[in-house]
Amino acid sequence: MSAADVRDATRASSAIASAAHEVARARRARGRRRRTVIGVLVAAVVVVFVVSLMVGRTFYGPAEVLGVLLGHDVPGAGFTVGRLRLPRAVLAVAAGLCFGLGGVTFQTMLRNPLASPDIIGISSGASAAAAFAIITLSLDDAQVSAFAIVAGLAVAVLVYLLSKKGGVAGTRLVLIGIGIAAMLDSLTAYVLSGAAQWDLQEATRWLTGSLNGTSWPQVVPVLITLAVLTPVLLSQSRDLSVTQLGDDTASALGVRVDRTRLIVIVAAVGLISFATAACGPIAFVAFLSGPIAARIVGPNGSLLVPSALVGALLVLVADVVGQYALGTRFPVGVVTGVLGAPYLIYLIVRTNRAGGSL
Repeated sequence: MSAADVRDATRASSAIASAAHEVARARRARGRRRRTVIGVLVAAVVVVFVVSLMVGRTFYGPAEVLGVLLGHDVPGAGFTVGRLRLPRAVLAVAAGLCFGLGGVTFQTMLRNPLASPDIIGISSGASAAAAFAIITLSLDDAQVSAFAIVAGLAVAVLVYLLSKKGGVAGTRLVLIGIGIAAMLDSLTAYVLSGAAQWDLQEATRWLTGSLNGTSWPQVVPVLITLAVLTPVLLSQSRDLSVTQLGDDTASALGVRVDRTRLIVIVAAVGLISFATAACGPIAFVAFLSGPIAARIVGPNGSLLVPSALVGALLVLVADVVGQYALGTRFPVGVVTGVLGAPYLIYLIVRTNRAGGSL
């Protein structure tokens, strides 16, 4: 080998080493950014959670709230914080985690930001079933929740089967879901039109998405669902990310696409259905959490954990704002709806301007 060949080989080796170093440095930077964002989100959720326990008609300081959380007998705060505010705040966090996880799972799997349970009919199915159970069947809260869960699962299966021909395509599933959601919303309106005044008030409160009157029996099923299904989704996070490359590419990389898709759909729909059964279809949380998480975390990597934390923060903040910041009290679903509707319009307009399709 000549001296020139040796120099060329040395330069090539140096270039390869430099490129590998840059890739490793970029990967470490992304990892630091991701950890920082997750840490900030966790801290924000904790802060807003504590604030939601402190504020109200009667203000309690951090020491009193901490005493209640530790099980101490704090006069006044023991009932107000422990029995009224704490279940509500815990359900806000749990439901937000469920909506955030479920929403970003659908958006990632179908590679479409519109493929959230709010848009593709799952929430509409649970809502229609709940309205029917409250108004027509006069069922109690537990039975209404069961109806909502079963209906959410049934709608998800129906949308999946109708869009499965030739492989599940994100655009086809979204369009079919929007059509089914429109039919179910019409059914809900029809049921509400014949409701008695008391039943109408109860159904409307549920359909709006509300944390009012939350008690521990509503919270516990959602916590159990989170504990069971969150590890299932996290265990599939790598395969779920690979499916964004397309079914053929994912299969070539060793991902069992149909199996992965079935597992994540069942887990995501379970989370959404149980959260909806507990507090109603809180509008746009599942739709907003993923895109917000993607913007603050940056490209690459799973969005499951950041989206879950964003969902919890959205519900907590919206509930505090709806209760205390607007002069009158609004259900949490009204506040999230005000936030989500403009973003939906913006997303559609941006897609059309870019010449893309949904």
